[in-house]
Amino acid sequence: MIYFLSAAGLARMLLYIIGIYFVIKILSRLLSPFLIKYAAKKMEDRFGQQFNQQRQPQQPKHKEGETVIDKMPNTGNSSNKKVGEYIDYEEID
Repeated sequence: MIYFLSAAGLARMLLYIIGIYFVIKILSRLLSPFLIKYAAKKMEDRFGQQFNQQRQPQQPKHKEGETVIDKMPNTGNSSNKKVGEYIDYEEID
């Protein structure tokens, strides 16, 4: 089927588009305060959880007086001896 563009069809389509635009605009104005409150509440809860995690004292994983090594030293000392060319120079007065 081939549809032809008519003035009535074009006007009806423009009215639908304009109507949908205004309905979305009105609904967004009505619903945006609730969405913003919901988002603010979620952020407040998330920040509160992070704050409470930092405030709680962390339990030590080792006994008192025990020696603990947090980082193991590198055993492979791979230093590059070829660092460049050494040039002698003399200061000129």
